[in-house]
Amino acid sequence: MRALLQVSFRVSLHMLLLAATTLLALAATPAVQAQAAWVAFSGQGQPPMPMLLNDLDGKPVDLASFKGQVVLVNFWATWCEGCRAEIPALNRLQQRFKPPKLQILGVNIGEGKARIGQFTQRIPIQYTILRDADSVAMKAWRVRIMPSTFLIDKQGRLRYELVGEADWDDPTIQAPVLDLLK
Repeated sequence: MRALLQVSFRVSLHMLLLAATTLLALAATPAVQAQAAWVAFSGQGQPPMPMLLNDLDGKPVDLASFKGQVVLVNFWATWCEGCRAEIPALNRLQQRFKPPKLQILGVNIGEGKARIGQFTQRIPIQYTILRDADSVAMKAWRVRIMPSTFLIDKQGRLRYELVGEADWDDPTIQAPVLDLLK
């Protein structure tokens, strides 16, 4: 009986050590970030919320003025790690499909012109930056997570939404953009 208890204790101890080792290995492994995915708006889309914001030069930019173009509206902030990570690929996307084909609007949330300017000196942004200093556009568009991106078709209808960081070089992420550019 005693020998059976010793074997049982050893098996339990080995199982406990195996479980602990597995948990430690999982804890030491960096988390894999889920890839963001587009969500289509029902039907043929809907008109987006109006947006009239100033660019970094103080010039007013009206979203409605881009009718006839595909517009990608990306809500971001300099303190947002995922937002910063997207910028190089968004730059490449804008370079690949220059206006008037595709217009990328980076809507900065709640930051001052000086802070954005300092940031863009370190990390150049090659698309239009708009300032939503008081977060009115963010609230109107119901942005809860940054980055958040909206895709508007040539007829001015909101077609897709993507919440979270995206790899803009990924063909699956580019697919809705390419489809609307046809």
